[in-house]
Amino acid sequence: MRVAVIGGGAAGIFGAISAATHHPGAEIVVFDATRQPLDKVRISGGGRCNVTHHCFDPAELVKNYPRGSKELRGVFSRFQPKDTIAWFEQHGVRLKVEEDGRMFPVTDSSSTIIDCLLTTAVSSGVQIRLGARVKSIAAIDQGGGSLQYEIELDDGPAGWYDRVLLATGSGSHGYRLAQRLGHDIVPCVPSLFTFKMTDRRLDGLAGISFEKARLTLTDRTHRKLEQTGPLLVTHWGLSGPAVLKLSAWGARSLHRDKYQAELTVNFAPDHHPDQLRQLLLAFKKQHGRKRVVTAPVFPIPRRYWSRIARLSGVTDEMTWTNLTRTAMNSIISELAGGRFAVIGKGMFKEEFVTCGGVNLKEVDFKTMQSRLRPGLYFAGEILDIDGITGGFNFQSAWSTGWIAGIGDRTSADPPINWGRPQ
Repeated sequence: MRVAVIGGGAAGIFGAISAATHHPGAEIVVFDATRQPLDKVRISGGGRCNVTHHCFDPAELVKNYPRGSKELRGVFSRFQPKDTIAWFEQHGVRLKVEEDGRMFPVTDSSSTIIDCLLTTAVSSGVQIRLGARVKSIAAIDQGGGSLQYEIELDDGPAGWYDRVLLATGSGSHGYRLAQRLGHDIVPCVPSLFTFKMTDRRLDGLAGISFEKARLTLTDRTHRKLEQTGPLLVTHWGLSGPAVLKLSAWGARSLHRDKYQAELTVNFAPDHHPDQLRQLLLAFKKQHGRKRVVTAPVFPIPRRYWSRIARLSGVTDEMTWTNLTRTAMNSIISELAGGRFAVIGKGMFKEEFVTCGGVNLKEVDFKTMQSRLRPGLYFAGEILDIDGITGGFNFQSAWSTGWIAGIGDRTSADPPINWGRPQ
């Protein structure tokens, strides 16, 4: 059997390794258009590579995928983060878990992951051809419902293959190859991005962060999305885990609305507004001589507290004793529900993620095989699947690549013989 893998990213290389594992003796060739495979692995996590997430319940794991959660439920029942951890440990790479659940190699270097994958692929007999851009894939009917695939590169023919795995990521070229083979492509739009805004409450405050805030995004159809988590002020607006999660879940509606929306921020999500009032009144009674702008009541950045106090009419010399009811109401309103106008988007570092891709209805997720073209498989970001930040997109790549490498349903999964970490 001859297997062609188009794309030398996480899903492609892992899919090739899986194919070599499950089909000893098969000829497996990875075609990658670049000169540096696994480039996205290299830059992930600031160069540390966020390999996966410490979540071992498939039902909970799929909640981190705005698109593809239903389809991934069965996939994760067969290959999930425990299996990813165990696979890398079996191949000499230990992973560690951080407080937020993200998992990295103990070396804190993406090169550790890259070296492991490439060494394993080559030692398994996988051929990796770099600078090999696939120009076309022709499906030729062999009769009896089977197909063979003729691959042509920019510089000439690359031969015939019994199976093809398309794992080209979110690049437009891979989508065109899939379309030419009859597949529908759900239009791609950005996911995982920051919010641009121009607001005097944030001017000059880049770098301050809030440990916990509740964000509510309202689009032009009055649809509301909500996320709670850390928040970061940037030079261009707001970022942080809560914003990135909102951007993923609201990717399509925000794109439709040209990234114009209203964002309401509750900087004290653990307190009802009435509780906030009582806390402020109690503080006023106990610390009446303190200046308002320099004595925040809540554990929020002092610079932000001073900003909203001044914008609420508080002078620099005003003490808590002299704080007016009007100023207090304004401060409470800003803390419990400050409204900001989103006017655009930025990119989240180098880790650009899109939603969109091959229509999931056209893929059999028991095998990752095309429902339209026998012998054609998909894995990774070429599919209309995307996760939030935290290692979820890589886990989708490992899982779909592993299953695609197994092949059709008649090829039963061999026992996974590595220990499952607790």
